[in-house]
Amino acid sequence: MAFSIRIFWKPMDLGCRYVSKTATKTVSDFEYDAPCMKTPVPGPRSKELTKQLGEIQNVAAINFFCNYEESRGNYLVDADGNRMLDLYTQISSIPLGYNHPALMKALTNPNNLSAFVNRPALGILPPENFPDNLTESLLSIAPAGMSRVQTMACGSCSNENAFKAMFIWYRNKERGTNSPSPEETSSCMINQSPGCPDLSILSFMGAFHGRTMGCLATTHSKVIHKLDIPSFDWPIAPFPKLKYPLEEFVRENAQEEARCLEEVEDLIVKWRQKGKPVAGIITEPIQAEGGDNHASSDFFIKLHNIARKHGCAFHVDEVQTGGGATGKWWAHEHWGTNDPADIVSFSKKMLSGGYYHKAELQPDKGYRIFNTWMGDPSKNLFLSEVLNVIRRENLLEEVTRSGKTLLQGLYELQSQYPHLLSQARGQGTFCAIDAPDDVTRDKLLLKIRDKGVLLGGCGEKSIRFRPALVFKEYHAHQFLNIFNDVLAKYKSSSGRLW
Repeated sequence: MAFSIRIFWKPMDLGCRYVSKTATKTVSDFEYDAPCMKTPVPGPRSKELTKQLGEIQNVAAINFFCNYEESRGNYLVDADGNRMLDLYTQISSIPLGYNHPALMKALTNPNNLSAFVNRPALGILPPENFPDNLTESLLSIAPAGMSRVQTMACGSCSNENAFKAMFIWYRNKERGTNSPSPEETSSCMINQSPGCPDLSILSFMGAFHGRTMGCLATTHSKVIHKLDIPSFDWPIAPFPKLKYPLEEFVRENAQEEARCLEEVEDLIVKWRQKGKPVAGIITEPIQAEGGDNHASSDFFIKLHNIARKHGCAFHVDEVQTGGGATGKWWAHEHWGTNDPADIVSFSKKMLSGGYYHKAELQPDKGYRIFNTWMGDPSKNLFLSEVLNVIRRENLLEEVTRSGKTLLQGLYELQSQYPHLLSQARGQGTFCAIDAPDDVTRDKLLLKIRDKGVLLGGCGEKSIRFRPALVFKEYHAHQFLNIFNDVLAKYKSSSGRLW
């Protein structure tokens, strides 16, 4: 499929209005060279479309409408022709930016047509090339110690079914056989024990693991996710509240992590005494939706040891952190252990969903982990192409370089504007910085959007950065200069934006 335009680099007087030197730009021949804003966002066309869609469904969360056909690489074009540098990428889910040539080529490959035209019920009638498809894509990047993967469609259903796998594993371990009793088979049909046992999953305050019913019981990041929805009485541990930069507060942070780990053990014991044993512990390597909250490798390794000690499965949720944004394919690789977890769930940049698991968490019967589609083979074809590009272009090394530039720039900006920014942190390009409060944060996001940059918020007052893997050092400098311009206009004396 040919592109209708080819935008080449032209020298621009970007200057450098913060304390760093502009990087040399190297851009592929299909990407735009800079943001270009024609209207405020949302513009007239987006407002018109929002009104139209509002007669059909709830549009309260919509920011604006997009022209995906004209979007390229790191730049998203909206329905009003505004071109924005996208550092949010559909909530961290676009690996190679928009309309990448390798993916466009895969779409037009005649050998791939069947995968796009025929979406099979993978649990009962998979295509004959499915084992090879999984081997080339998902299994080629499997976490250490895992050779099994269960495909799903999205992050929530990945975690939901991973919970089921942990419960099944735990009960089979308890009963010592895969054969349930007649009492279990009858009582489960009316939602009663022992067939529906009182088991629990331990999660952390600030966590986000999805919006389906089971996942909501482990999600604790925003009220809007949980309000009015019945939930389970499952234990919630405090997640470490660390001071940044981490290397300057090693002792204080170690004490905070020790406090939280002690609380984890106390909760496991307490819930066992309540008759609701903890079958599994779930955690994110970096709490994303909850505010980009970090913890040390030592914390996660000790957390895994606690799970082992108490006979719980250890589930690492890499839905947002997986896919290369931290400079390694999996964020847990930064822990430096060859036994990171029992289950690792994924989605977003992986273009589909699912979870890897150790062999002992394989369901003992068919249909126990099941839905109609259980993933999508066409998305695995796309993932294979994404992996080819990443390896060919050394994009994980690129992420590390551009991430250092981005984080260094954020450090410099928080030094220049300490009344506006603090707590810069990150791994790779998976970065965040705090505003003084949510009102200031939200105003900053809107102001920088009108200047041609898309960012996201998370937690109580954080700004999060989630660019594609094709984000270069040049793009980091481009963003930092624009951000500096927005910050410089803040009326610090009055505490108001403009």
